[in-house]
Amino acid sequence: MQAADTTVAVLDPSAAQAVAVQPARGVERVMLAQDKLPVVLAVVLVIWAGILILLARADRRLARIERQLDAATPPDAARGA
Repeated sequence: MQAADTTVAVLDPSAAQAVAVQPARGVERVMLAQDKLPVVLAVVLVIWAGILILLARADRRLARIERQLDAATPPDAARGA
């Protein structure tokens, strides 16, 4: 089955009605029927936010440690002399 042309659907309302919407099947039906889909999306969003916060904190800590090491190392020792 070929997808309907969206331009025709906009210009001709009867063409928009001709496009059949497939009902949700399997997992989609369960997730949408019991309103679990927003919960799953929220949990995934919280997990990604946590990962990003963890990476940002680790980056700041490593930058601070690198600055401390650069300040503690004499310039001659850095060249390997």
